[in-house]
Amino acid sequence: MKNRILSYRNRIDQLLLQNGEEIDWEEVLDEHLVQVAFFQHERLIHLIVTVTFAILEIISMAMLLYNFSWGMLGLVFLVMVLLVPYISHYYLLENETQKMYTQYDKILQNIRNQKN
Repeated sequence: MKNRILSYRNRIDQLLLQNGEEIDWEEVLDEHLVQVAFFQHERLIHLIVTVTFAILEIISMAMLLYNFSWGMLGLVFLVMVLLVPYISHYYLLENETQKMYTQYDKILQNIRNQKN
């Protein structure tokens, strides 16, 4: 997913840099809206997973503080090892989706300019 979102956003950035009259911006806009919807859905799923793992980490830490055991310490470590990549991936999805909103605005501006 990381490569897909980065390559798609870079492709749209390249189109926006061209800013040519020969580009069908209406078609680009339609595709862009579909892609943004896909990435928003992915972002929502990863938010749910990330929050779930964060809650599990808090519960595990509370249980470890209440009654220390090596098994519980292992569980805290295991959930933390899983939580860090989820946070990192969600951060990427969130930031790239926000950049796509800016691209959307630029595409709309190009459509307005093309009509004038």
